[in-house]
Amino acid sequence: MTLRAFMHRIAVLAIFSLLLSGCEKGNPLTVVRAVAAGAPSLAPFFEENSGLGRDATTVRSQPVQGSLQQGDTPGLYGGSEQPTICDVAKLERFLTDPRNHKKAQAWAGVLNIGTDGIPEYLDRLTPVLLRHDTLVKNHDYKKEKAVPYNSLLQAGISILVDEQGLPAVKCSCGNPLRPFEGDTGRISVQFEDGNKKWAGYQRESVVAVKPAPRKLARIALVDVQEPARGISRPVGSTGEKDTTFNAKKRRTVPDLTGTTFARASRKLIDAGLAAGYAGQGVPSDGARVTATDPPAGAELPFGQYVMLTVAGGGTSTSGGETGPTTTPPPPSSGAKTPPTSTPPKSGPSGSSGGRPGESSSPPPSSSSGRPGASSSPPSSSTAPGSPSPGKSSSPPSRPPSTGSPPTGAPVTSSAPPPAPPATTSAPATREPPSSAPVTTRPATPPPATSEPATTGPVTTEPATSEPATDGPSTTVAA
Repeated sequence: MTLRAFMHRIAVLAIFSLLLSGCEKGNPLTVVRAVAAGAPSLAPFFEENSGLGRDATTVRSQPVQGSLQQGDTPGLYGGSEQPTICDVAKLERFLTDPRNHKKAQAWAGVLNIGTDGIPEYLDRLTPVLLRHDTLVKNHDYKKEKAVPYNSLLQAGISILVDEQGLPAVKCSCGNPLRPFEGDTGRISVQFEDGNKKWAGYQRESVVAVKPAPRKLARIALVDVQEPARGISRPVGSTGEKDTTFNAKKRRTVPDLTGTTFARASRKLIDAGLAAGYAGQGVPSDGARVTATDPPAGAELPFGQYVMLTVAGGGTSTSGGETGPTTTPPPPSSGAKTPPTSTPPKSGPSGSSGGRPGESSSPPPSSSSGRPGASSSPPSSSTAPGSPSPGKSSSPPSRPPSTGSPPTGAPVTSSAPPPAPPATTSAPATREPPSSAPVTTRPATPPPATSEPATTGPVTTEPATSEPATDGPSTTVAA
């Protein structure tokens, strides 16, 4: 190689490095503090050892096919036969005690409610166990203020979710949670302050949650000890009204070709299946589905992913996602389970301020019954395979569509005839989430600006993956 050629190569590399540096400055990494199951918070709203909640320290994170998922996505949350993972009544007594008024003010401010609205708000929350390592905006209590920071909650942590499936409270410490706002593909996870890197951690399998487009009546959970057992839990209850269903029962993949991504996701959720997509950017609601993997007619267990290939419509900006304008075609795999799964888990083991990985199992907390919810969401749909909760009203029946997918009509109960695949004509406009009536609930505020977490070692390398099982994921009944 001549000196001139060598110098030319050096110049090209230098220019490329400058361009890459400019891109990095425009989209920097978000620092995220790891929070391990069973690890005590250093600045909690509620004392960790007081029995408010307990995590299941043996749960392994399940794989995801798309890092931003709706709160009603099948496979998101789990439960157990011993549902007393979160003593909601105790949290309410604490926050309504006049001696804790300053904490209550800071706590309610995060959730954009007044202190007098705390009991009603708590009545609408539902305890679940995380089945994925989940990104959230967490909050410490320091100097009589709620201090936000981005965190990654380990699978197995017990939380309360709201009527749209959003994480709302971390049970063991009472810390309020809001949605993660950053780019899920550009995070720097720091394991420190007793939160050691946990077994089964994979950088590619973290998930952030966006609200379901409609309020939920019931949440379908998967038993973390018995994956074939589904648990249908009414929103606002703590387990006393649970019913069960067969999570191994096969669900048929509907015909989704030609529908919008939003409608396809809705129809999959109604069928007890999850919508998957490739890449970091979630397709926009109006992007048209051109293919599914596995194809229509295939049968899958409850909560399994169906990969959607779309054309046109760009990507959604929800959750700070970035990525390609279309989802790459999925690998031809037929009806198989998602890759890199870790098998579900054994039962919840208690924690009262111990370090991660402790397996001591104190008996379930004997939480007293929480106040009954004063109102329940109007939607009367139930979890797939679970009996109806006996609601007095239900959403209007939806007749099958006989034409091409509408752009503004409510979701129908059957897939429309396929449109010409992969057309790039004007994508459909965003369709309304549902025709079901919606009850009033406190508005979810924009999450507060998070302060950077403390510096520490950055760990982003994935742990060794484990084979998937065809066990169920969770879903929320539509």
